[in-house]
Amino acid sequence: MELNENAEIDTSQVEDLRGSGGGGGGFGGLPIGGGGLTGIVITVLLALVGGYFGINTLGGDGGSPNADNTSLDQECHQQTAREQLDCRNVLYINSIQAYWATELPEAFGKPYEKATTRIFSNRVSTGCGTADSGVGPFYCPADNKVYIDLTFYQEMARQLGAPGEFAQPYVLAHEYGHHVQDLLGTEAEMRRAQRSNPDQANLESVRLELQADCYAGAWARGATGTTDAKGNKIFKSLTAADIQEGIQTAGQIGDDTLQQRNGGTIDPREFTHGTSADRQKWFRTGYDSGDPKKCDTFAPGAVKAGD
Repeated sequence: MELNENAEIDTSQVEDLRGSGGGGGGFGGLPIGGGGLTGIVITVLLALVGGYFGINTLGGDGGSPNADNTSLDQECHQQTAREQLDCRNVLYINSIQAYWATELPEAFGKPYEKATTRIFSNRVSTGCGTADSGVGPFYCPADNKVYIDLTFYQEMARQLGAPGEFAQPYVLAHEYGHHVQDLLGTEAEMRRAQRSNPDQANLESVRLELQADCYAGAWARGATGTTDAKGNKIFKSLTAADIQEGIQTAGQIGDDTLQQRNGGTIDPREFTHGTSADRQKWFRTGYDSGDPKKCDTFAPGAVKAGD
């Protein structure tokens, strides 16, 4: 994976909260995951629920922390910017949003609306409540923003066995997949289905998460065609080895794999994100087809309970 040194890094798509202190409070150690609290929150904690990153629909107004992009702007306009973790992630975000700006109207006939990514440390106040770094990256529909503490990548490498660099844009592309679901109304439909049939709530969550994986794969297929505002390509190359890193990452964060890693037995009733095999399958479906319309995990028979 090689980024174009001539691509402009658009830091306006990011809000740097790392110097703001984030906000007070917290989730009090409660699981923010499938079946907990409201029954529709599917961002999860590793030890408590057994899944990683997703969408957070917890109600509540977490306030609006102040962002300060001054340091980020300076860093990302230096010659060595692409060697810096946060600047590289900004470029990944730029690519993902450039892809959907074209693909969403072409595939689904709807305009794309950009979503800001908020980079925080320790804890952060959001439209979905207050989160700490123990919660993985997540998308909040209440304020239409993606949240990530970049130290999560260290945890992925150390704890999950997913050290590859492509694991990073895969994570971000998954979260922006949730934003696309929000724009298309898929997330709202999923919540209605959970309310009308609580026994199938976890299965609905799995379908949503696997679709976000598929959308991430579709972006990966089109990533080398994405450009900055001046028409410069953002990626010079994306190799088969990079895609394999994405598939490996998907395999490390399946519900069954995480349940085993945490010393428990595999219990499909507790799945909220899908098995490792399913996560790999749907990422590959998106990548092989390059068509987000092929990501209909809600079609009859596409995903079954316990898959």
